[in-house]
Amino acid sequence: MAAFSSLPAIMAPKEDDIHMMLAANVQQGTMNSDSSMKDYIWRRRNDGVHILNIGKTWEKLMLAARIICAIENPQDVIALSARPYGMRAVLKFAHYTGANSIAGRYTPGTFTNQITKQFREPRLLVVTDPRTDSQAVKESSYVNIPVIALCDSDSPLKYVDVAIPCNNKGKLSIGLIYWLLAREVLRLRGAISRATDWDVPVDLFFHRDQLELDKADEDQKAAAQQEEAVLAPAFAEGLMTEADVQVEAQQVGEEVIGEAGFAATGFEEAAKAPEAAAPVLGATGGWDGPVASTGGADDW
Repeated sequence: MAAFSSLPAIMAPKEDDIHMMLAANVQQGTMNSDSSMKDYIWRRRNDGVHILNIGKTWEKLMLAARIICAIENPQDVIALSARPYGMRAVLKFAHYTGANSIAGRYTPGTFTNQITKQFREPRLLVVTDPRTDSQAVKESSYVNIPVIALCDSDSPLKYVDVAIPCNNKGKLSIGLIYWLLAREVLRLRGAISRATDWDVPVDLFFHRDQLELDKADEDQKAAAQQEEAVLAPAFAEGLMTEADVQVEAQQVGEEVIGEAGFAATGFEEAAKAPEAAAPVLGATGGWDGPVASTGGADDW
């Protein structure tokens, strides 16, 4: 912990934090290096890849978090990423810290042209890559907006006020840096405690490819179908199959149908009864009364 002697003891990293940073390859740079980044480069491997100083990465993370907390209105902070691997990270960072985000292509003139519909006047800008987001960094210099940038070994530091040395080309590294930054901002604001772990998993900040999502959905559907196939025989043991139902219905029908070959419906007995002569109501004065007068109709 001698490398973090400049930080207060409460802000010193835990062992799990260092393990996560190493697992996400935060310290891995590129084969090229910029002269302005030489203070953040620890050494160069035999294959030519530069290794960043992870101690300075943590120190700059703490400095950036304190700067973000100094902004009274969180919505005056904008997290920006034109790199696809950082779009999900800036959206989640803005969601949990209350900041605004610009994920995707940056429209030129957003900070300088007041006529545009998406004109904004932030007080602080957080960018994922100062080279990819060079237009936003350049415009911020015109209107005096301080810039916090995730910088790799070959990133230019022109118009960058706070450089966080890290691997800004890997989706795991970008997601972890934004997760650590959001966690520290919430801790400084008092929203979460340092004694307990943050309940938001770091996986939410990682970029997820559409092909991976489709594959995960297919695997989930296949697992559900396999589970149904396993449970179906056990469930069907206590139930009658469709063939059994048809056989039972046929047996019941054979019992109802008589030997003559037709079904006994109840109308056969009525058909066998002799037909009774219908009484002539008009010819009697009732059912058993005297014959009524025809009024001369018989003469016709």
